[in-house]
Amino acid sequence: MSARGTEFSEEHAALVGKFERALTGEESGRAACLALRRVICHYYRHQGRKMAWRETTDPYRIVVSEVMLQQTGVERVRQKYAEFIEKFPDFPALAAAKQRDVLAAWQGLGYNRRAIALHRSARIVMETFGGALPRTVGDLESLPGIGQATASSIAAFAFNAPTVFIETNVRRVFIHFFFRGKEGVADAEILPLVAETLDPEHPREFYWGVMDYGTMLKKRYPNPNRRSAAYARQSRFEGSDRQVRGRVLKVLLSEGPMNTADLLAGLEVDREKGEIILQKMVAEGFVAEESGKYRLR
Repeated sequence: MSARGTEFSEEHAALVGKFERALTGEESGRAACLALRRVICHYYRHQGRKMAWRETTDPYRIVVSEVMLQQTGVERVRQKYAEFIEKFPDFPALAAAKQRDVLAAWQGLGYNRRAIALHRSARIVMETFGGALPRTVGDLESLPGIGQATASSIAAFAFNAPTVFIETNVRRVFIHFFFRGKEGVADAEILPLVAETLDPEHPREFYWGVMDYGTMLKKRYPNPNRRSAAYARQSRFEGSDRQVRGRVLKVLLSEGPMNTADLLAGLEVDREKGEIILQKMVAEGFVAEESGKYRLR
């Protein structure tokens, strides 16, 4: 390890030690939270990751990154984010785009509902909010596919608002530090600690630090999130409805409209299961059925 790396490790260990002492002290609550804030901020200053969406305060670009990151890892998002922004650089461009073009640009990220929700959100921003992303969590939650946590994270990163929210990495960091050895940790137990630890003047950088610290913890320790009451194993992808839906979109993007028999034959899926999935995709607005053929909307 380099001298610089050794210096960082020693400084970081000292800050973690101060947290441990604060946690066992008489004034354990607030003192421990302030000590953890120093741990997080120190880590981010020295080990923070470089990402394109951290180098901008453009609300549109931050919305795109947050929606992409909802269920997809950072490394997969890096390349697709740049390609997506190049093709749709702002709300007007995305709102004016055809849905099939948005889905084509989204290919490779999975969970294609997010692409349609993002597309619809762009149109709502243009039609309802005059082309400017709303600033409040309540208004952000009114957009398709944007829940409370994502709305809060967008407000923090786009507008530096001191919102309080929980997502995977936030949960991981706080369980690791405050709930060692405890099972079934509820988010309701974590939220007050997040609120107390949050740097109200620099929420953007604070949450970036928490995200990066959580990623580091996942690599070094057994995943603390397994001890969360909200923890659930991800269902198997191979052979899942989600995999079939992705294949449907990929085939229709490349081949154009197809009848049911030809489409399902290429997917290698049971006909009954395939027809049920297709009808759900019609109801959800992914595809349309006309004259016995399916096409992208």
